[in-house]
Amino acid sequence: MSRLCIIGDVHGMLAPLRLLVRELDLQPSDKVVFVGDLIDKGPDPAGVVSYVEDLRRSAGCEVVLVEGNHEDRMRRYLRNLVVRPAVAKAQAERAPELADLRSQLDDRGQAFLDWSVPFHRCAAYGVLIVHGGIPGTMQEFPASLEAASMLAGHESKRLQKILRTRYLDADTGEFLALGKQAEGDPFWAEVYDGRFGHVVFGHQPFPDGPAEFPHATGIDTGAVHGGGLTALVFNPGRPRYFVTVESDCHIPYRGGAYDGD
Repeated sequence: MSRLCIIGDVHGMLAPLRLLVRELDLQPSDKVVFVGDLIDKGPDPAGVVSYVEDLRRSAGCEVVLVEGNHEDRMRRYLRNLVVRPAVAKAQAERAPELADLRSQLDDRGQAFLDWSVPFHRCAAYGVLIVHGGIPGTMQEFPASLEAASMLAGHESKRLQKILRTRYLDADTGEFLALGKQAEGDPFWAEVYDGRFGHVVFGHQPFPDGPAEFPHATGIDTGAVHGGGLTALVFNPGRPRYFVTVESDCHIPYRGGAYDGD
């Protein structure tokens, strides 16, 4: 068993990421997993991508990127530039950061999306790492990345919801798009029963510190909002622990519990 270091949403905050990696004192036997959303919002998303790519190539340890909804949006934009330029243009008009980031990334930088994965399992610690969450209607989860890659149509779209899940319909457990929730609709981790193991997730900022649920742990502590950047560390033979470093506030946080973008 190697040490497992899971890092929360970075969102372009390069300085805290550098500090956190120094604090972790990574060793060749370690595994580092990012929960997604390396990019957007913060002051230096291109710098974050370059730093993580260098880490993957030169740190000597295994580095995994679980794709976040912001990576998914960037992937769709890059694909549309080739196959549907008019759609890509409309995307960039709604979100200028897409074109800005593309212009700052060289070919190697853009390739960071190629080695991202939809989820990561660590059987040794009983952990499933996703970016967003688990819809209450999900009864099966792919046993492997290979199995996930073979999904198509409705099944593939269903799996994609793990990138964005926050709230669930109180009656059906169905995924609710942000802003569609009503009073009484729960945050997914409040009602998740552990059917796929303990889930470590990002996506939802918790600026007051990591959020502990019976079968899930949220580690997006709002680095871009000044809440700090957090890693959850599993180490053989000792209890898991958190490492959090300070970050400057780049975007004021206007949400309360379970709010966000």
